[in-house]
Amino acid sequence: MESIVQLARNTGWMVYHTYDSRRSEPGFPDLVMTKHKRLVIAEIKTEKGKTTPAQDKWLETLRTARGVKVKLWRPSDWPEIERTLGAIPQDFIKIRGI
Repeated sequence: MESIVQLARNTGWMVYHTYDSRRSEPGFPDLVMTKHKRLVIAEIKTEKGKTTPAQDKWLETLRTARGVKVKLWRPSDWPEIERTLGAIPQDFIKIRGI
């Protein structure tokens, strides 16, 4: 998760992460990131990690909000993470067909 936070901050995003979630709402996603008029909310899991029912409920509900990108990211999603956070210039994406 730290690499995602670092990438987001390096590309101009404001990032919120609850470091001690024991007193927070169960299932709330790991990261809330905003840049300009964009909002990305992401749950971070290991490659084989499973979401809890509370996490599933939050993700499903947040996906109904207009203009919000809700993501479930795993290490293998790194190329998508870079695209979402704008670490790869859009021209490069078009040329490479990413």
